[in-house]
Amino acid sequence: MKKPLILVTNDDGITAPGIRTLIDIVSEFGEVIVVAPDSPQSGMGHAITVNKTLHLDRISPENAPVTEYTTSGTPADCVKMAKYEILNRKIDLCVSGINHGSNSAINVIYSGTMSAVIEAGIEGIPSIGFSLCDFSWGADFSAVKPYIRKIVTEVLENGLPKGVVLNVNIPKLPAEEIKGIKICRQANAKWIERFDKRQSPFGKDYYWLAGEFVCEDKGEDTDEWALNQGYVSIVPVQFDLTAHHYIQELNNWEFHEKD
Repeated sequence: MKKPLILVTNDDGITAPGIRTLIDIVSEFGEVIVVAPDSPQSGMGHAITVNKTLHLDRISPENAPVTEYTTSGTPADCVKMAKYEILNRKIDLCVSGINHGSNSAINVIYSGTMSAVIEAGIEGIPSIGFSLCDFSWGADFSAVKPYIRKIVTEVLENGLPKGVVLNVNIPKLPAEEIKGIKICRQANAKWIERFDKRQSPFGKDYYWLAGEFVCEDKGEDTDEWALNQGYVSIVPVQFDLTAHHYIQELNNWEFHEKD
């Protein structure tokens, strides 16, 4: 049987230890193509490049076991470039990460890691985002490997429904302390933000975004709960943002009355 074609991308950049680990893992499953940003793109959300040129460079030798490209664009750009410029056949799976840091709860909205996953999902590609809850560049990714293998195996075997992708977060724990996998909903949590105002030597004000992450969701079915209890969390994410439950209420308003 033909090996599946797997696209690997991320938002931390092509040299990040997380993506190097992910490449090694998914190379066990099929043919791997890597298209990743040439510099960190964390927090870019679903940004795409429209007001400047995009660059695409192959960085792997012709005979390398994994074909790798970098782009000057965002994670979403990487997926678009892979599908429309590099590849000429169906992509069987897209994986993004392993992100250095959590993408649980509201972080999924801002995440460059998950924007690549969602972009692939829009294109009809089964897609998974992987994040380790450790922001350190020197994070230990050894504990994540069996969970990534298991999740990738299940998705390749079972597929995903149209319009659904997976957001996987892994706690920062030794392998023996991770309890397993929980299927979750996204926690109702957010950042209470502030700006750290400073002044340059030339007297000009500048700002650093700062804040505190607050979860007031007490449910035991959320990604935040699972991670705090030592579980790998999987949240099925949809990119249809319609508030379907509110359509009928809006239809009761007086929009349809003529002046």
